[in-house]
Amino acid sequence: MPDLTDQLGRPLRDLRISVMDRCNFRCPYCMPEDSYPEGFRFLPPDERLTFDEIERIARIAAGFGVTKLRLTGGEPLLRPNLAELVARLTQIDGVDDVALTTNGILLPRALPALRAAGLHRVTVSLDSLDPAIFARMSGGRRELETVLRAIDTAQAAGFPGGVKVNMVVQRGINDHEVPHLLARYRGTGVVVRFVEYMDVGTRNGWSQADVVRSAELLEQIDALWPLLPLTPTTRGEVARRYRFADGAGEIGFISSVSDPFCGDCSRARLSSDGKLYTCLFATTGTDLRALLRHAADDTALRDRLSRVWRQRTDRYSEERSQQRTTPAQRVEMNYIGG
Repeated sequence: MPDLTDQLGRPLRDLRISVMDRCNFRCPYCMPEDSYPEGFRFLPPDERLTFDEIERIARIAAGFGVTKLRLTGGEPLLRPNLAELVARLTQIDGVDDVALTTNGILLPRALPALRAAGLHRVTVSLDSLDPAIFARMSGGRRELETVLRAIDTAQAAGFPGGVKVNMVVQRGINDHEVPHLLARYRGTGVVVRFVEYMDVGTRNGWSQADVVRSAELLEQIDALWPLLPLTPTTRGEVARRYRFADGAGEIGFISSVSDPFCGDCSRARLSSDGKLYTCLFATTGTDLRALLRHAADDTALRDRLSRVWRQRTDRYSEERSQQRTTPAQRVEMNYIGG
């Protein structure tokens, strides 16, 4: 089957699958407490895709050239028996990378099963090493030590693709902690990536003034520990990667605001309730759950996915940088992950 390309010639290579819209954190940049209070109505279990449905969509996507699958949330480890899904996805022909993004709280107890199921790599969100700032950026959760132990345990587990730490950097909140985080993980094999604060969804009160540009961080870090750029390994690589000149490891920058990578974006996102989104900043998605639950055959699913991708023109981050778009509604991150 020929590979899919969209209206800008971008292939479909990466499917990010949200398995859970709930989260045990309330990070202000993703699920602020005032918008997601204790009584907030999340999806009931029967409205989330089943593992059978997720596997079926992933197999069809792999037939169009998808090689990477990433499980996200919400917090994906709130989904019971997640290792079972991992084991299924790793057996799909053409898929060579199944990854997980998590806040780390539930990771230690899940690690043995995930590793045995064939999970390739793990990314843990960690925005601060300061307990007070960590609590602020996680919505009052005070489990920093649990997350730090989870990262160490995951690194010791020996995942083939390694362990990454993602830090969302916000000016005046945690930007001063960048050197501290790097000092902790330099030389450990853990790759730290700095994520520019993004206007995902409509509930996080995003402002350009809160963004710390990657170029600014790069200059600061290079002054402490000289860096050398690394060549991208694949087209559409999200992070711009650098290595420490002294051999102490690698870091990355995800610069959706200051240096958009829309031109090479090869990612689609499947929400926990079965909608396919072709951009992190999309306003609407395509309902695949309805097809799945009304006995559509694989041909119908392939046709729908193919049509959606071939019609794709998304380039929101480039348009934002040109100040040409400010949509009033966008899908929230807890439905489609980062």
